[in-house]
Amino acid sequence: MGATGGGDRTGSRKRRAGRSVAAVAVAVCVAVGVSGSGAAYGVTSARGAREAAFKVDNGKGGERNKAPGSVDCRKAKCIALTFDSAPSAHTAALLRILERKKVRATFFLLGHRHVDAYPGLVKRMAADGHVLANHTWTHPRLPSLTPAQIRAQLTMLNDAVQKLTGIRPTLMRPPQGRTDQKVAQVCRELGLAQVLWSDSASDYATTDTPLIRQRILSGASRGGIVLLHDLYQGTVPAVPGIIDGLRRQGYTFVTVPELLAPAVPQPGAVYR
Repeated sequence: MGATGGGDRTGSRKRRAGRSVAAVAVAVCVAVGVSGSGAAYGVTSARGAREAAFKVDNGKGGERNKAPGSVDCRKAKCIALTFDSAPSAHTAALLRILERKKVRATFFLLGHRHVDAYPGLVKRMAADGHVLANHTWTHPRLPSLTPAQIRAQLTMLNDAVQKLTGIRPTLMRPPQGRTDQKVAQVCRELGLAQVLWSDSASDYATTDTPLIRQRILSGASRGGIVLLHDLYQGTVPAVPGIIDGLRRQGYTFVTVPELLAPAVPQPGAVYR
């Protein structure tokens, strides 16, 4: 009895220790962004979101939830171009390229010195059919803020975009891909789904246009979300070659909502 009791106590201590280690690991995983890909917790792939949506209604809801003319990414080799921290001095040139190439992108808009500096470009993005999304007002690391501060960053951007275009964003991208449960909770309250990325050129670290183009072409994947920044010098000149090169690889360009369809992005959830 004594030996058994001692074994139970030892086993109990080990289980408690194991749970503590696991709790710490989860806390670290939730709180820390992963370089190059964003948050490390609760991430749903575009493919996973699509498959789950079709399973719920046996595929019947797929057609109902797709916008007219949108692509069925179960069949097509889809990829989504996204641009962070727009608009900028280079955005007008980018919009001309996208119009010429017949590509619609998803723009994660930054507020201070961007949306407030180039309101006409925000209106043009909306008029051209691009998806307008939220990248905060001043680009802080959101996990370091209080819930009230996070809410203010996201609400200021959404209010400004709605005032300019009548559109209230339902997608957001946390700066540097850094998010946690606190950020997710505020996003749930505000009706914002979190969108990370699967392919990046790290264009913030180079102005080498051929290198930016090559990094995207070599890293692209079906169902992928490409991260670029139109404010950096070498990026916009790389876009025509990126579009042409990905088309040669068989890709079809879609917006992030089209990539997830028929799934509807859920507030607070993280997609990549």
